[in-house]
Amino acid sequence: MITGLDHAVVLVRDIEAGVAGYTTLLGRAPVWRAQKEGVATAVFTLANMSLELMAPVAEGDGADRVQSLLDAQGEGLASLAFSVEDIEATRHRLVRMGLAPSDISDGESRDLGSGRSMTWKRTRTDAKATGGVRMFFLQRAEPFPPSPATAGATVDALDHIVLTTLDPDRAAALYGARLGLDMKLDRTISALQTRFLFFRRGGLVFEIIHSLKTGRSDGPDRFYGFSWRVADVAATRERLQKAGLEVSELREGRKPGTQVFTVRTGTFGVPTIVIQQGQREP
Repeated sequence: MITGLDHAVVLVRDIEAGVAGYTTLLGRAPVWRAQKEGVATAVFTLANMSLELMAPVAEGDGADRVQSLLDAQGEGLASLAFSVEDIEATRHRLVRMGLAPSDISDGESRDLGSGRSMTWKRTRTDAKATGGVRMFFLQRAEPFPPSPATAGATVDALDHIVLTTLDPDRAAALYGARLGLDMKLDRTISALQTRFLFFRRGGLVFEIIHSLKTGRSDGPDRFYGFSWRVADVAATRERLQKAGLEVSELREGRKPGTQVFTVRTGTFGVPTIVIQQGQREP
């Protein structure tokens, strides 16, 4: 059903500030910019997903919805859009899994620079059925082209996206059994008082964390942050530091052989780390 993450949406209050910030962070330029229903969007496309920035810029129904979300939750991650090969079959499965999908609708976007159009078909699930996380499912006529590099030591891909949950068993059933992602690990680290669930699909990991200290409840799951993958973590850290971003020192990641650092500014409400994976054993 799901082949990967088509894109993640980050809401920003100022689209130009958002574009400038993520161009600096990723070392890449947006590949698509559009405006519709009072909402401006900018898309950065990496090896395994796209990042869509979204901001209200004029009057319109879309702008009202985005502004309401900004007022309620501030800038940051807002929704996930999964890529699928067959939208009809996907919707049928979502109905069978009790996720209350909407009717399939057509979408279209026109790039302000080139005038090119892009179309897709989509459905969305009821957020109440997906633990409070807004999810869309898209079948595209064609993919976005890759974002061109604007600097050295670029971000190449999304390594993993992190969500938090108040009910890890509910999350395991949703992402594994109902959405069909591949569960790779279910591990509790007592020293951190945290349970970690890892799912993989489309070349990236969905990491879901549950704090044992907070206990379980039926409250909503939340988006937490991004881990961006790079080839040379030291060079990327140096580039971002020279660009004026506040970054942490390099440190060993939880996974043996990885190196990471935290980006503390310029991420528009999205907790962010940058990671270089170690050499994988056969």
